[in-house]
Amino acid sequence: MSTARRFVDQTLGTWGVLEAAFDMQLVVSELVTNAIRHGGGAAQLRLLSHETELACVVTDHSRTVPVAAAPDVFSEYGRGLRLVDALCSAWGWLSAGGSRKLVWAVITS
Repeated sequence: MSTARRFVDQTLGTWGVLEAAFDMQLVVSELVTNAIRHGGGAAQLRLLSHETELACVVTDHSRTVPVAAAPDVFSEYGRGLRLVDALCSAWGWLSAGGSRKLVWAVITS
């Protein structure tokens, strides 16, 4: 996970939008963790920038649809996609063909 966070810092620093790094690190950490835990492992992480929008795309090895868990104050897990939803202007997933999917999220800086 630290590799993904460093990638976010380095990339956003190069793009001159380091002020969005903390939020993007949280989003990337959640999506990569979900890919590892539920998607058979993260195959690829991409960051994209267009005007005031920053996006991350995580490809994993599963076609299982990501679903935000029902809120449960006593649960140890299940808050990640709710966090992504709170920090992002949009997020979703696409089938990448075969046994892969892309999960994406957009932050407006």
